[in-house]
Amino acid sequence: MSVAAFVLQRHLHGANMVDMLVYRAEGQAVVNGDDLYAMRLPGWDLPATYPPFAAMLFVPSTWFDVSPLRVLVTLGNYALLGLAVHLSLKLAGWPARRYRTAATVLGAGLAVWLEPVYTTFQYGQVNLGILCLVLWDLTRPDRSRFKGVGIGLATAIKITPGLFTVYLFLTGRIRAAFVSIGTFLAAGLIGWIVLPDATFGFWTKYLWDPSRVGVTVLVDNQSLRGAVCRLLDVNDPGLVGLTASALVAALGLGVAVLAGRSARVLRRADAWGGVCAALTALLVSPISWTHHWVWCIPLLALLAAEARSTGRRVLLGVTAVVFLSHVMWAVPHRWGRGVDWFWQLPGSIYPPMAVAVLVVIGLRLYRARRQAVAASAGAWALLGAKLDHEHEHDRDHGDDDRDRDPALSNRT
Repeated sequence: MSVAAFVLQRHLHGANMVDMLVYRAEGQAVVNGDDLYAMRLPGWDLPATYPPFAAMLFVPSTWFDVSPLRVLVTLGNYALLGLAVHLSLKLAGWPARRYRTAATVLGAGLAVWLEPVYTTFQYGQVNLGILCLVLWDLTRPDRSRFKGVGIGLATAIKITPGLFTVYLFLTGRIRAAFVSIGTFLAAGLIGWIVLPDATFGFWTKYLWDPSRVGVTVLVDNQSLRGAVCRLLDVNDPGLVGLTASALVAALGLGVAVLAGRSARVLRRADAWGGVCAALTALLVSPISWTHHWVWCIPLLALLAAEARSTGRRVLLGVTAVVFLSHVMWAVPHRWGRGVDWFWQLPGSIYPPMAVAVLVVIGLRLYRARRQAVAASAGAWALLGAKLDHEHEHDRDHGDDDRDRDPALSNRT
């Protein structure tokens, strides 16, 4: 019913799927041998922003007219949404396997209304595909030879998932990290062989030009930098934005790595490590459009899996309301400028929520590790007391033996 209502709503209100049109134009530029980064989507003036390897993957979109392509992309995103929900539940280890299919269907029906998922369908974005590649890696056992391939491919398409490679390194999954790097380099090599000029231009010039991606101050941009820009009413937050991003990067990556190394003291620690790494990447990226926040799916799956206490149910409820609210689109603004102080929080709702999650998980890790240290100290104290007791027992029995055996008593 939920999906049917979503389909009806989309039919009544329409969807421009403008990002799909950009991808198609990129693929057409590859086919025609045109300058990929000089291309601008007619009527929208939008440029290519992904690496050349990604543009090559978009070539099949040129085989279809726009109307059937809209249908195919929508159906593809439905399939990816179902897979993302399934992998998120697998990452959380919840519910029991026999209920996993029903939970996936129910979760996908609800997830279409989450603002990041809704806008992914609205724009014809690739976010769900990127999410599934990374989740596929995170749900694979560390001993798998292919762990890291998904993250490497995701990074080759969209760069920002590269933070997961750092996460793998810092949590001791060295082989998986090298597999990720190798996959990324192989994809980049393919891009360089097929599109050498575009590859050189992307890595030396276009990657470092944030203006190609969009206007930082827009409410669409839910990165920490975007929030600071709106708060200060500037397009460039300067040192303030850089300092805020650096502090949050240290906090987020620290919590993610600590979680990834705390499997012995915290349940679902590795799952929380991956989600915290994703939230960190979204926060510190110069631009994180609302549809990039599809990581709300595994976040909500983890919170639902742990919603036993009242506090955790409250956190689950608040997080769900935030992502279902679409509230940033109700904020009065002029291209992100002139946002009144009382609209600042609704206009930048994702960053403070993500920081709150990082703080909560950090505190849980601190308490869990402290309890583990206390338990370990108690165990050592108990062992010491037991050894002391045994030593005293042996000494007492030794005196008794000497009392009974004069030969022992005469030994010095």
